[in-house]
Amino acid sequence: MGKQSTAGHLANVSSEELLAGYTPNSPEEKALLRKIDSRIVPAVFFMYLLSYLDRANIGNAKTAGMQTELGMSSTEYSVVLLVFFVGYVLGEVPSNMLLTRVRPSLYLPGIMFLWGAVSLTFSACHSWGALAVVRLVIGTLESGFGPGVAYLLSSWYRKNELGSRFSLYYSATAISGALGGLIAGAVTTGLDGVGGLTGWRWLFIIEGSATILGCAAALFVLPDYPTTTLWLTEEEKRLAAARLLYDSVGQSGGPGATHGGLASLAESLLDWRTWMFTFIFMMTTGSQTIQYFVPTLMTQLGYTGNMAQYMTIPPYLVAAVFIIGLGFLSDRTGERALVIASATGVAAICFVVDVATYNTHVQYAFLCFAIGGVWASCMLVLVYLSNIISWPSEKRAVSQAFVNAMGNSASIYGSFLWADSTAPRYVPGFSTTIAMLLACSAATLLLRYMIARYPYVIPDADVPHDDTTVSEKVQDANMVKTTA
Repeated sequence: MGKQSTAGHLANVSSEELLAGYTPNSPEEKALLRKIDSRIVPAVFFMYLLSYLDRANIGNAKTAGMQTELGMSSTEYSVVLLVFFVGYVLGEVPSNMLLTRVRPSLYLPGIMFLWGAVSLTFSACHSWGALAVVRLVIGTLESGFGPGVAYLLSSWYRKNELGSRFSLYYSATAISGALGGLIAGAVTTGLDGVGGLTGWRWLFIIEGSATILGCAAALFVLPDYPTTTLWLTEEEKRLAAARLLYDSVGQSGGPGATHGGLASLAESLLDWRTWMFTFIFMMTTGSQTIQYFVPTLMTQLGYTGNMAQYMTIPPYLVAAVFIIGLGFLSDRTGERALVIASATGVAAICFVVDVATYNTHVQYAFLCFAIGGVWASCMLVLVYLSNIISWPSEKRAVSQAFVNAMGNSASIYGSFLWADSTAPRYVPGFSTTIAMLLACSAATLLLRYMIARYPYVIPDADVPHDDTTVSEKVQDANMVKTTA
């Protein structure tokens, strides 16, 4: 008999019994998948949207006069940006280790409420030091959200389903950039001077309040894990557990839950795959630090006032298209690595054009495509990681958090790449970003070769060893579908 596989009434069902009754792509599984999608994807999308609005609105506030009002230098602004990532990096691994032991439906909305409440205090800051303290606290509170959602999604979806769902969720980062410019333009102009507050202070008040309201809604929608979620029947829980077991995905409260907290941490840190994913993600997130300077870049392209805010919208809309399109493409083809390498390569070429030309219209167009490639590759690296290091679940959670933490540490030094003194060309920022993207592309291809040469081995004897690629899994599922 295999290990005990699920919680509640399924506690006595073995792994073999779960798999024996499972048929991939059955009508029952499709109905379950629609039910899961209707709950999880909208919930995490809107939560992440609010998270990124709170994180990135500092750039819109700067353009709206915050830097001038507080008398901040370029270096002081960079410090305000980077301290967010100090708290973010330090908190991710402990948070994800805790998440494997608590209810996500309470934990994730809980930390969301806290960072929304703290965001309100930006409106009372009168020095760059106060801004830095608030950013540090928000970074610490938000640290559990990104890797937490990545872990939650990978605890519900099969490997060949994860890219498309992750892309829908992650598109919130790009859409928040578009909405951020639209909201900032309206708020900083329409409410400037109301109640004796400047427009950028109102921006933090409104977006922080929206986050608090959003967490209240999430409490009623966000699920826990497949074996512990109340709105699934016992048969649906059994099916949810079986489909993940079929794909060798460890489950909280089910097969492959954990080898113990410290053991999972050690397993993750001693796995060479973790370190290769870390380097790749550091390159993509280092490139992504341009997001905090996009409003500033718009002013260098000749746009001023509200128009500078509104012109930040198209690049992020292009990024949303790239994220969703490449996410679905990687699921359909089963190729994560080649899509990542292509996206980062295209982004690097686009940034080269930005540096080489003086035509502002050409610069703007290629900036849009570059941002699209960067944002899509960041998302796909996390999906690729979740597909490869899938078992046990706590090792996956630790690896996701560690890679995300180290990747975001790149934002600490990346905050200094776009100093005002390098305007209007920002050659150091663009050159470093190009180098990071090319390094990411090369490292991803090397990782693909290494994974094929040294496949990930699941140590549990009673679990089907998954030595197939994602592409082969897709073909296998389609074969079952056509013969069923």
